[in-house]
Amino acid sequence: MPRSKKGKRGSGKPGAKNGVKAESGASDDELTSDILSHYSSASETTSVLDDGPGSEQVDEQTAQEETEDKLKQCIDNLMDKSAKTRLAALESLRQAFSSRVLYDFLTERRLTVSDCLERSLKKGSGEEQAAAATVFALLCIQLEGRDEAEEGFKMLRPILTTILSDSTASIAARQSCARALGMCCYVSAADDGEDLIKSMALLESVFMSSYPNREGTLPTPKPGSPVLHSAALQAWSLLVTVCPASRLRVLLGIHLPKLQVCLQSNDVNYRIAVGETIALLVELGREIDEEFEVEDGEGLCECLKSLATDGNKHRAKNDRRKQRSIFREVLHYIENEDFTEEKIRFGVESVYIDGWLRRRIYYAFKEILESGVRHHLQFNPLLRDIFGLGAPLILDAAVKGNKISRFEKHLFNSAAFKARTKQRNKVRDKRADVM
Repeated sequence: MPRSKKGKRGSGKPGAKNGVKAESGASDDELTSDILSHYSSASETTSVLDDGPGSEQVDEQTAQEETEDKLKQCIDNLMDKSAKTRLAALESLRQAFSSRVLYDFLTERRLTVSDCLERSLKKGSGEEQAAAATVFALLCIQLEGRDEAEEGFKMLRPILTTILSDSTASIAARQSCARALGMCCYVSAADDGEDLIKSMALLESVFMSSYPNREGTLPTPKPGSPVLHSAALQAWSLLVTVCPASRLRVLLGIHLPKLQVCLQSNDVNYRIAVGETIALLVELGREIDEEFEVEDGEGLCECLKSLATDGNKHRAKNDRRKQRSIFREVLHYIENEDFTEEKIRFGVESVYIDGWLRRRIYYAFKEILESGVRHHLQFNPLLRDIFGLGAPLILDAAVKGNKISRFEKHLFNSAAFKARTKQRNKVRDKRADVM
């Protein structure tokens, strides 16, 4: 995915690196509630005009300072002896990092936060490890993939790798580490060929255990393994979007035939992850070679048709409906290169999801940011750069009255996206020797 590497920013407003201790008597739930309520009040002050000159700015600044005090308490709580307190702090930070852009606040505290997350990953329970990995992925997004994020990724990648590779670790922790590894590598080290290839190889080692044996038979999955395989496959497919064309050709030959067999998996969510990955790989194959064809394309389409019309009543109704919907889309794309466009609206803007590559990237961010993805699309320079949106908009009444049409926005975004993709492909090819 095309994205320019950004330089360092200033460290923002000065402040204590370790924050202050939470007041005794305040519960962890109250702390989370207070942080979110302060976010709400801060956003409200930007749209409500008060009588006194400058009062709006003062109110917003006060709310911001109170919010930062609460966040400092959460960071301190990450070092608490109580596992319950640490988990509550991780949850508060997860919600905060998802719902706001906090670059300036976090830049000067990134080492403290990274140290705390590393401690949770090394010594915490499976639940704490899973939460810490998710917060670390959010931290990399908050740091906008800049040098600070890359520094943090190099620091925590070994422990993420260790947990993901450990068959005795909890499934939830390994699943969260797979997602974090994919996202952090994508935003922080996508231009580093060595980091990219190592991360992809590790993720492959996880989901390839679901591949058919030499006789073409799928292995019997262990409890929880389809969830882990899905997470690893989706993280890997995110990194595929920034692979050099030369490496991509190799991956297509290795994985497409095996993934076609995995469409017969008994787990509906893993089948769907496999189907979406096949569509993505075919799209990328067609981009680098106009004459690209899927091996046994006829057999693949027959399998997709079966899944798109599956009426097996032994499966849950919602699972059948979701599966049929996804595989109809995959089938239409494989047969006719037809993709159902999706429009994501946020503020006065929209992002158009008009291909499997763009879809994989958007849903990877949505999975981490959840409901906060629209806020980050509006204000986070990293996401705006990735989706070709330009600098965050500052709109007043006059600008709102002269908005460009939706169609013009769509054309502009698509053109910017394609131009960036072409430029990035050139960079990938230059790095192919490293791969």
